[in-house]
Amino acid sequence: MTIERLQQGPRMSQAVIHGNTVYLSGQVGEPGESVTEQTRTILAEIEALLAEAGSAKSKILMATIWLADMADFAEMNAVWDEWVGGQDAPARATGEAKLATPDYKVEIIVVAARD
Repeated sequence: MTIERLQQGPRMSQAVIHGNTVYLSGQVGEPGESVTEQTRTILAEIEALLAEAGSAKSKILMATIWLADMADFAEMNAVWDEWVGGQDAPARATGEAKLATPDYKVEIIVVAARD
């Protein structure tokens, strides 16, 4: 099987496709945005990358969410729940981590299928 890399840079690719599996790199929002805004930005970028890879949010298999502060869990979940819409919910894990810069409050990594 071939490996396809989307939006490849010198350090990383935004997405890697192997067979019918799409792996996205960690997506982050814009520095200075609130948790709500960062989560919305991230989810929009995830949708765009999945579309570019020939997939969709309904095909997400697993999501890993990192929060800079678990106190923001409910705020992030409010956006996530609206986005998922009560259907096709993937397996998911959420944890707290020190992110690349203090300006990032949320980072989301997904693995998805494609036809």
